[in-house]
Amino acid sequence: MSQQAQNTEQQNPFFLPYDTPHDTVPFDRIKLEHFEEAFMEGIRRDNEQVEKTINNPQKPTFDNTIIDKEDDTEGYYDLLERVSTVFFNLLSAETNDEMDALAQKIQPILTQHANDVRLNEQLFKRVQYVHRHHRKLTAEEKMLLENTYQGFVRSGALLDKEGKERLRKLTEEASVLSLQFSQNLLKETKAFTLHITDRAQLDGLPDTAVEAAAQTAKEQQKEGWVFTLDYPSYSPFMTYSTQRDLREQMYMARNTLCTHSNDANNLEICKRLVNLRREIAQLLGYKTYADYVLVRRMASNTRSVYKLLNDLIDAYKPTAEREREELKKLAVRMEGKDFKVKPWDAAFYSHKLQLKKFNLDAEMLRPYFELSKVISGVFGLANRLYGITFRENKDIPVYHPDVKAYEVFDKDGSYLAVFYADFHPRKGKQGGAWMTEYQGQCINLKGINERPHVSVVMNLTKPTEEKPALLTLGEVETFLHEFGHSLHGMFANTRFESLSGTNVWWDFVELPSQFMENFSIEKEFLRTFAFHYQTGEPLPDELIDRIVKSRNFMVATACLRQVSFGLLDMAYYTQRHEFSQDIIPFEKNAWKKAILGKQLTDTCMTVQFSHIMAGGYAAGYYSYKWAEVLDADAFSVFKRNGIFDQKTAQSFRENILSKGGTEHPMTLYKRFRGGEPTIDALLKRNGIKRKTK
Repeated sequence: MSQQAQNTEQQNPFFLPYDTPHDTVPFDRIKLEHFEEAFMEGIRRDNEQVEKTINNPQKPTFDNTIIDKEDDTEGYYDLLERVSTVFFNLLSAETNDEMDALAQKIQPILTQHANDVRLNEQLFKRVQYVHRHHRKLTAEEKMLLENTYQGFVRSGALLDKEGKERLRKLTEEASVLSLQFSQNLLKETKAFTLHITDRAQLDGLPDTAVEAAAQTAKEQQKEGWVFTLDYPSYSPFMTYSTQRDLREQMYMARNTLCTHSNDANNLEICKRLVNLRREIAQLLGYKTYADYVLVRRMASNTRSVYKLLNDLIDAYKPTAEREREELKKLAVRMEGKDFKVKPWDAAFYSHKLQLKKFNLDAEMLRPYFELSKVISGVFGLANRLYGITFRENKDIPVYHPDVKAYEVFDKDGSYLAVFYADFHPRKGKQGGAWMTEYQGQCINLKGINERPHVSVVMNLTKPTEEKPALLTLGEVETFLHEFGHSLHGMFANTRFESLSGTNVWWDFVELPSQFMENFSIEKEFLRTFAFHYQTGEPLPDELIDRIVKSRNFMVATACLRQVSFGLLDMAYYTQRHEFSQDIIPFEKNAWKKAILGKQLTDTCMTVQFSHIMAGGYAAGYYSYKWAEVLDADAFSVFKRNGIFDQKTAQSFRENILSKGGTEHPMTLYKRFRGGEPTIDALLKRNGIKRKTK
């Protein structure tokens, strides 16, 4: 190797052209030590950009003040964004102790830098001037200007010196605590295992669960079987195990995470986060944090949120109570009149009830949902709707062998996006499922449409030595959900990156994802990919019919569960005074209106509720139900015109998926739908009848 090549090899990959297919992230060349160096250089360049802007002798204009950094076509000033994107995506998907330590070190520095920019008086004066005096702008330019101005104002630009210093301290502490919350949750989740060595204790479990547990034990160099709190392990155990004491052990482990007397306890962290956010909001002139958040949401105010949640309780609770009684009666018939259903029994007897009513079981469907076939089915659905195609490209670097990278091509054959898919749980990966980006879409000053690199991260059932990855219908729905987010990213076609793709208001962002879930029980879709992994036989029509008939099984119970989370979220973030109550009893009271049955005294959701404590959904969890109203209403158009109707799909793409946050979301929705949504389509889909007054 030449000296020049050696020098290049030793350079930080973030400082060099990526020189990869479509300029994708060179994961194979990035080392831990590269991150901190790139972070600090990125901050230096950001500061250089700020100085350049505020020292510009020309009068502030939209072009020299607002879009200067947006149009960094040479990539000089976007270094901080590039390294931050890679680092924090990996922190969720593939972390380790060294990355966690670096995150704790770098997070306060990044927050301080963000405050330095947002609280820079000279910079804000230029932005403020442009906000008041500007050339004629397009709708998208108006949105960028308003977002930029509000970004400064909502970050404290109008505060006095004392207020700004107070805000700095609050935001820096909140950023550190949010990170600590996530790290504690991952640590606690991965620390628990249920190790079984007696085969009799596997009674009731399907072969797929037993084989997966045996493989986990082997990976941990243990005899027997190991079950974890990762969803593909936890859910089958709670659904099928006849060992009630072990179900209780698993349930209590899952539902007491981060409440124990150790350094992963999140109780005080949650209390402090609630207070920090309240103080931030009040410092900025709002009564509560919810008031601060909802100004920039479709819901607009807390009244609208509570109206939605209360309307859902009124509509669904009577049905949920009937569902609960039906489950209790079945359990008593099976176990005796003195039997009391406990929370760790719910999934077990729900499964028994589903079998009784519909002769349907998740394990019956697994053989027809082999992962590679599901991938083909989901990609095929996108092709039938939008004409796009996917081609795996093994030359695109990935950050773990589980990850697959695809090139995506539009219906005219042109390159559209890069799509990463990360399917299975592992040690350094957070639970749940999410979509993210490694590069956002924009059209730069040279007129080049820079296409996005989107990633879907999930925790689906892993393959075993005996079988490929066989999914449940619920996991297929999860895939469709996250894929819907990815389509929102891949179809982005806006001028500015900060307005592209999923950069929309939070109670609109779940529409494209929840919309895609509707296809999971459509016969026409299932027939395209659901074939038995051994025989090749298609999923029988009568089994599909049972799936459709069971669609609304326990639907009201599931709705109230989501509503309860929304109530809990709002209870925390509508606090007007210092929050000093004990988290666990507060939680029990906050959501009791949506809870059926007696609550356990020592379980706690709050301390593992990442969405509202560390995931950006604080005062926004209602968004899932808000978007469900939208998705049911939107899908009703497809049901009327045909679920694969390309004209309807093209309208959905043009008016919703490609527009990002360039206009008010209701404007975009009405352009697709022809009017505002109502709750009627959701009630009809769920088989719920409104109470007549």
